[in-house]
Amino acid sequence: MNDPQVQRLRRLDACAVSDALDKLGLRGAVTGIAQRSGPDHGGGRVAGRAVTMKVGPGEPPPGPPRHLGCSAIELASADDVIVIEQRSGVEAGCWGGLLTLGAKVRGVAGVVADGPLRDVDEAIALGFPVWARTLTSRTARGRVVELGTQVPVTLGDVVVQPGDYVLADRSAVIVIAATDIGRVLDAAEAIVGREAAMAKAILAGTPIGQVMGGAYEHMLKG
Repeated sequence: MNDPQVQRLRRLDACAVSDALDKLGLRGAVTGIAQRSGPDHGGGRVAGRAVTMKVGPGEPPPGPPRHLGCSAIELASADDVIVIEQRSGVEAGCWGGLLTLGAKVRGVAGVVADGPLRDVDEAIALGFPVWARTLTSRTARGRVVELGTQVPVTLGDVVVQPGDYVLADRSAVIVIAATDIGRVLDAAEAIVGREAAMAKAILAGTPIGQVMGGAYEHMLKG
C-alpha cells in the first residue's frame, strides 16, 4: 500500500467526505448500494483507487474466452477497489463467489457494484468487503458479459473514471475524482476536527443547542 492519499481516505467516514464534497460544490455521494459482506458483515470501511468494469448484454471483447472480472482482479492491488456497473436491467450477477475468492487472495481492498451480487454467503464466509445494489442467484453466463475493463462506469448518478478514489462504508459510497483528492481530504479532515471538538464539548456538559448552533449550521459555507 503505497498511496498516501488512500491511507488518509481510510481514516475518514463517508459522511465527513460527503460534507467535504458539499463544501467544495462537488458531486460524488452514492446511496442505495449496501454493504453485503466484510469483516463482521458490516464493520469494514474500504477505500482505494478505482479499477473499473462495465457489464451488460452484448458481445465480449475479442480473444480467448475469459469470465468477467478476471482482468479487473489481475489489475488490482491492495490500494484498489473494483468498481462495477451492471445497470442493464438484466437480472444477472456481475460478481460471484470465485471472483470474491480471487480478489481476496490478490489482496484487493474491496468491491463496489451498481448491480446484482451472486454468492453473497460465500463473500460473508470469506469476510471480503462487497457492496452491491441487489442480490441474485442468476449467473452471468448466457446473460451478460464484460463489456470493458478500465473504462468509465456509473454508480448511481456519478461517473467513475479508472484511478478515481472510492470510499465505502455503511452510510454510502463516495467517489472522488483523482484531480480533486487533495482538497477533498483537506476539507474532510478539517470537518472531522471541528466535529471532534464539538463532541468533546457535549461530553463536557455544554448544552447541545449551544454546540450545534450557528457554528455548526454554517460549517460547510465559505
